[in-house]
Amino acid sequence: MYPEELVAPMRTDLTQAGVQELKTAADVSAVLDNKEGSALVVVNSVCGCAAANARPAVKMALQNAKKPNNITTVFAGVDKEATEKAREYMLPYPPSSPSMALFKDGELVHFIERHQIEGRPADLIAQNLVQAFEEFC
Repeated sequence: MYPEELVAPMRTDLTQAGVQELKTAADVSAVLDNKEGSALVVVNSVCGCAAANARPAVKMALQNAKKPNNITTVFAGVDKEATEKAREYMLPYPPSSPSMALFKDGELVHFIERHQIEGRPADLIAQNLVQAFEEFC
């Protein structure tokens, strides 16, 4: 577990963009058990590819006119219970952080794993998200 003072700027990087934090398993279930609408879950991380690629990509993609009804995040290595619960919904994908999962009417419809984030420019990842938003939101 990482100390809160270390992760606070990484949390606010997304929350200032309007992303809702899910800090408990109940928070995750409240969003992902909803069978109507769309939800994005960003698995945030302290790693460099989250800072350089994942978080900027999410913020860019959120500028799109079409976006999920719920835009949320869990923080791997910090909010353990929430992250574990979110990952249950992300099966069959293995745990990956950072990662991004898009749900439509309770079904996982699009997933971006760490290996698709690491080493790729944020604008390319944002384009991937925007295409998914256009198709599923």
